[in-house]
Amino acid sequence: MSGGDAPQCPVCGTAAAEGFLVIGRLRYFRCPVCAVRFLHPDGYPDRAAEYAHYLHHENHPDDPDYRQFLSKLAVPLLDRLSSGACGLDYGCGPGPALAAMLREAGHPMAVYDPYFHPDAAALRQIYDFVTCSETAEHFHAPAREFARLMRLVRPGGWLGVMTCFQTDDDLFAGWHYRKDPTHVVFYRAETFRWLARAAGWSCDFPAKDVVLMQRPAG
Repeated sequence: MSGGDAPQCPVCGTAAAEGFLVIGRLRYFRCPVCAVRFLHPDGYPDRAAEYAHYLHHENHPDDPDYRQFLSKLAVPLLDRLSSGACGLDYGCGPGPALAAMLREAGHPMAVYDPYFHPDAAALRQIYDFVTCSETAEHFHAPAREFARLMRLVRPGGWLGVMTCFQTDDDLFAGWHYRKDPTHVVFYRAETFRWLARAAGWSCDFPAKDVVLMQRPAG
């Protein structure tokens, strides 16, 4: 596939994004710098279509299976938090299950979601930690979103992200995660290492599809 009118990488900003795959009218690219795979913006859903799709999600805060799924992020994050640390669940959806789990563990929680909990006051605070679960793949402007998330974390605090990491280009076309029309950016571990390194943060991967990034204390 030729690069054609390849857009710049939406994560690291490089103009050297490479053509990756065409599936119907959808054009995908990959970045040789941060390793992200992403959809050309002409394939993004509009806001109405995106919202309509989210209404079909069935992620209830009291669903034990959903809580077990979220525990991949919650458990290693809780191991790193001090007692009473305050957090924000960013992109929490209509049922903020992760926020409920962390609140039950003794951590005051705020929530923000552009569709379901759009109170911008939550974005004017600084937190001991911020979580972003099954949200980053929806970002139309991930560089801007991650810059925002990192600004919300106090020195020494944590940013915890869970998203299905893209690992095999040969399986990309048939990958269930790609087929969700609201998923437009697909991260690799290398992508998060790039984000952390660019910001001067540390990062580790305590579970599959989970990254914890820590802001320097100084």
